[in-house]
Amino acid sequence: MKTFKVPPETSPAASVFPELSPDGAPSRSLTSSRDKKRLRIRAERNQSTGIANVRASSLSFANMHNYGELLVNYLRARKHVFIDQLDWDIYQTDGMEFDQYDTPQCRWIVVHEFGEILAGIRLLPTTARCGIYSYMLRDAQRGILDNLPTDVLFMQAPVDPKVWEAARVFITETVPAQRRFDIQQVLVSKLISTARAEGASHVIGIVPAIWARWLRRLDLRAVPIGPRFHIDGTYSQAILFNAVNAMN
Repeated sequence: MKTFKVPPETSPAASVFPELSPDGAPSRSLTSSRDKKRLRIRAERNQSTGIANVRASSLSFANMHNYGELLVNYLRARKHVFIDQLDWDIYQTDGMEFDQYDTPQCRWIVVHEFGEILAGIRLLPTTARCGIYSYMLRDAQRGILDNLPTDVLFMQAPVDPKVWEAARVFITETVPAQRRFDIQQVLVSKLISTARAEGASHVIGIVPAIWARWLRRLDLRAVPIGPRFHIDGTYSQAILFNAVNAMN
């Protein structure tokens, strides 16, 4: 198994995204007084902005029975966003969008309120395998995905248990403008905590090419690890961020 290193093209940000630390290496404490103050302020703001009833859940094949229809509703929300709104030519059945990466190896991050789906992300380890498929960015690089370019990354796609891929990122149109930033924070916070719980130190994924602006607003530093490309009417780019040092 190859060890994933931040590519030389992003060397100016090496202090933000160092090489994956060896097992047992110390990591930054997440319980500093500064972090606690941030969490307290966020909790107070959540109460004042009306998102106190918003929940974020990490679903898997092992626990989805505990959440009733939440996974079904999440897949229906994906169909509405990616097929009905964005007009992507991807798979669907019974009103649900899915693909070859929705396997027992993935985790679905779902933000919801009183049963309504507000946002979501799919996480998949870069060590995943299902038939000929691994994960989206690697399979694009291998040339087995028709809808993504093969030069999507500057370097060889990582295969490492400490690196997970985030895909199918969305916030539904029902979330009003004044709530979108707070919902984004809830979504990214759950993404980071789930990645950490699964042993990931880094998250790789594709985001809209304007990623720098909204990631900065979320206090999440990231570096581009691939060129910008145009697909399905949107400019996108592969990025990487350090989940261990990320603030949540």
